[in-house]
Amino acid sequence: MKNERIKRVSIKNVSKTFNIDIYKNRGLGEGILNIFSSKNKKKITPVNNVSFDVYSGESIGILGNNGAGKSTLLRLIAGIYEHDEGQIETFGKVLYMDGFGKGLQPRLTMRQNIYLLALVRGIKEKDIKSKFNEIVEFSGLENHLDQKIYQFSTGMITRLVFSISIFCLNLQNPNVLLIDEVLNAGGDSIFQKKSGRKLEELIEGGASLIFVSHAINSLRKYCSKTILLEQGRVVKIGPTEEIIKLYLRKNKIT
Repeated sequence: MKNERIKRVSIKNVSKTFNIDIYKNRGLGEGILNIFSSKNKKKITPVNNVSFDVYSGESIGILGNNGAGKSTLLRLIAGIYEHDEGQIETFGKVLYMDGFGKGLQPRLTMRQNIYLLALVRGIKEKDIKSKFNEIVEFSGLENHLDQKIYQFSTGMITRLVFSISIFCLNLQNPNVLLIDEVLNAGGDSIFQKKSGRKLEELIEGGASLIFVSHAINSLRKYCSKTILLEQGRVVKIGPTEEIIKLYLRKNKIT
């Protein structure tokens, strides 16, 4: 059936704990190497007993202050981190996107990195060639094709990564799309609108979106439902506007 709801992600009582090294100085000055310091372990739990489900065609936002566990939760779903407790199930192809340029080689040019990143993501060379001009045009970085990546600004890197990723996504047809702040770091509003339209096309095609963001207007636009996280725990899951009001009230933002 065309409108049948298909479960794409199932999260049940999931927790993740990290052991962090804490160094205590022995009085030899702040600049002395850690070899002169005692080391203790501190446990932090950025995701703590989280549960929710995501269905086909759903767009769910994850909202919370820095350190709330948003990105950790997304990386658990993507399989980048292993969870310590609970159960994570995904059904279909899952693709993860962030804006930090992972996989790009700083000493290679933009042209070379387009081929490199797409090949790493499983795209055939002939398909990259056929989409190359579209990727470049979409990024708006035509004048930087033979410039090395280390010379790019953060915004330019984000635009490039998103442009490569979105065309890879169109070819790979994902069932679940995990996005970590990409739309907010991509520079001008024109590029963000283009990016948004591409995401809408994927969602309309039945893909599920889980979207981590601090940008309230982006959550309003793309997500019908949002999860509010606080210190790794789910405070509430509900309609996006309701969750935004709760978040603003808790942070005393008017």
